[in-house]
Parts: sequence; C-alpha cells; structure tokens
Amino acid sequence: MAKKSFLQLVSFIMAVSLVLTACGGSNNNTGEGGNSPSNAPSNSGGEGDKQDPVTISIAYATGDPATKQAIETTIDAFTEANPHITIKNISETTSDSYLDWLKTKDAVGEFPDLVEMRDTKVFADAGKLAELPAELHDLFTYLPEYEGKFYNAPLTGNAPNGIIYSKKAYADAGVTELPKTYDEFLAVQEKLAATGISPIVVGGKDLFHMGFWVNYFLINNVYKDDPDWNSKRTAKTASFTDPQVVQAITDYKELFTKYVDKGWLSTGDNQTASMLVTGKAAQLYSGPWMFGQIAEADPSFEFGFYALPNRDGSVIINGLPTLAGWSLSAEAAKDPAKVEAAKAFIQFFFDPAQYSPYLATVNGIPTTKAEVTYETSEQMQEVLKLMADSSVPKSMMINQWFGENAIPPQFRNWFYKLLQDLIVNDGDVTEYMKQSDAEYDNNVIANNQ
Repeated sequence: MAKKSFLQLVSFIMAVSLVLTACGGSNNNTGEGGNSPSNAPSNSGGEGDKQDPVTISIAYATGDPATKQAIETTIDAFTEANPHITIKNISETTSDSYLDWLKTKDAVGEFPDLVEMRDTKVFADAGKLAELPAELHDLFTYLPEYEGKFYNAPLTGNAPNGIIYSKKAYADAGVTELPKTYDEFLAVQEKLAATGISPIVVGGKDLFHMGFWVNYFLINNVYKDDPDWNSKRTAKTASFTDPQVVQAITDYKELFTKYVDKGWLSTGDNQTASMLVTGKAAQLYSGPWMFGQIAEADPSFEFGFYALPNRDGSVIINGLPTLAGWSLSAEAAKDPAKVEAAKAFIQFFFDPAQYSPYLATVNGIPTTKAEVTYETSEQMQEVLKLMADSSVPKSMMINQWFGENAIPPQFRNWFYKLLQDLIVNDGDVTEYMKQSDAEYDNNVIANNQ
C-alpha cells in the first residue's frame, strides 16, 4: 500500500513542483489559483437566510511558531467570513508531547471537535474519531487510509528533513563543496569545529525535535533496506539489538557527543533559528517549515539546504504520505451543526485563497487537487526537487508507519527520552537497545489487553 501511495504522491508533486519552482524568488505568497480572500467560500447566509450560531473547538500542534501563526490567521479569516460560527481555539503551547496533551484533553472531557491528528491509529482505535465526510474527499489528490477508512484531511505532504546550513560558516571553514557521503559530512563537522563554532544546533528541550536525527539514522540504516522492520519487531523476528539498529544508534551517539552544541538538552526548537542566524551554530537538521523562521529572524542571512547522504553516497528521505491531518471527533459528528461547521472550515482552509499563504508560511507541500501557487525560495525549490525525483527513495519516521508497521503509540516518546539519556550518561548502546526491546514488548502486551 505504501508503494502505491508514494507513486500517487510523486506523480502529483512532479506537476506541482513545476508550478512552484517556476515562481522562484522569495517566499512571499501570491494567493493565486482560485478565489481571492474577499470572495472566498463562506457559509454565511444572505439577508433573510440567517443561520443559527454554532461553536466548535479546535486544536493543533503549536510547537512550530510559523505553523501556529498560519493556522490562527486562517481561523481569523474564517470566523470573519462565517460570523455564525465561533471557533474555540483550545490549542496550548506545552512542553509535553502533542499526543500526551491530547490524551489529557480527552481525559478531562475536552477532546476537540476538530483536531490536527498526528496519531490517528491511537484515537481511531479508541473510537474518538469520525470518518472524514465524503463530500471532502475530492479536495485531495491523496487521502491516507486506515483499515479501509479515511479520517484525515492532510494539511501538507510529508516534507523531508535535511541540513540547513549557514553559507558564511561553511565558507569560513573552507567548505567549498557539499558532502557527497556521510563520512564527508563528518569531515565538514571537523572543519567547522576548528573555527570555534558549534557545528550543529539541536532543540532537544522539545522531545519531537529529537526525532529528526534519530530517524535520519534509522531510515538510512534500517528502513532503507527493510521498510517492514517495525512489523518484524512486533512479531519478535527483529530486535533493537540487530547490527543495523545498533549501528544507527551508535552513529547518533557519536554525532551528539562530538558535534552537537553542548546546550542541546535545554535548547527549544524555537531557539534553533536564532542560533543559526547569530552565528552560534553552523547547521540545523530539520525541515522546510524552518525556512520562514530563519528568514524572519534575519532576512539577510544566507543559508542553504541539502539532503544528508548515507555512507555509500545514496540519499533517502522521509517523504511517504502519513496518516495525519484535520480530523473530526466522533462526539462532534453526533451534532449535524458541528459537522457542517467543521466541513466549512476544512473547505475554507484548503481553498487556494487561504491554502496558498498557509503553504507559503510553512513552506509546505500541497495535498489538494486544486492548483495552488506561491513563490518559493531557493531552499524550498531544493525540497520540491527531492520530492519530485523518483530516483530518491522515500521513507517514514519510526512512528509514522501505519498498518502492520505501526509501533505502539506510547513507545516513540519513551524511546526518544531513552536516547537522550544515552547521550547524557554516555551509556552502552547495546544495553540501551536491550531496554528498548523489553519496553517495546511490554507496550505491545499492554495494548493487546
């Protein structure tokens, strides 16, 4: 199923990238390709057709400031165009994981009516989600499917991570060519460190940020050759002590020990852009959603982006479609007025007039059938090229796989915390991987009870 989904996505993105890269230039949006903000679709009734007021709650992940601002801008525009609909934004900035935060909201009876869902399996299995209304299906080129049902309206395509680097720092270190292998990348780190700059900044205070590097090594050492490794681990025919996994975590530990800024555990994800533009660090391993933050922090800052190669020089990126997007709660689905309000918001959100500036702000990859155009930066053009290149294999992070390859949902955060502890305490990789096996098996048992 994943291969079929990927082929569908690539064929679409190849066409989209031709449109977007043709725009070139800066990251300013054009808002073309559909209705203008002044005549965007609205559920507002005309004179003599006043609609009854309705309130829906909404929640989304707030870890990325650019995305948070872009969504709030859309909410403001929607409520202005639809005065009978009140949106209660219950999103909160928290140091907890988004999954844990949503679980807490559910436990206290505050699960949102419309929610940005990143752990669809968890909440669908718990009966908390309703299927995406059929009228919305045709908005999208691809819809993620879980057990024959569609729960998500995907906000953006799954964007790849890569090295975001200061061109000045590279020049000062005498780096004249981008590395073609991972070993060449390590050699670049030595050159950067010799200039006195921290080679790499990591926002380890936010647990989700740890996943960027962890999954680079897992993708390149494990999933590259065996995309079904997760299902084998669940069946106990694979182990975290397998040589390829131990190698991945050994490489991760070496990188953090030698080249990552020493304050990584107390650095927030939202501080990483500042670390780059102020010259405190030379590189950040993250995704295109950071481009706008960096440009906003210092419009004159010159930076580049490239996919980090493996030791053999091959490139594989996270980029397969994931089981994520706007979802309607099962409770809200019982109320026809709330369903209509949620449908109206989703249609409004993905209308080109709103979706174009949203994508421009977050440097996102469109998921809709309707043509969406916005001007792309040099860095975003590189992202789109990677996504459109069928010779570049696409994969997923450990927690993004679904179906038989889904991991126990509580395992990801535990695993990332364990790997933080591995670095802080200079632990033995194999021993820590034995702990991972035990925890994984316990999670599987607990979830099956």
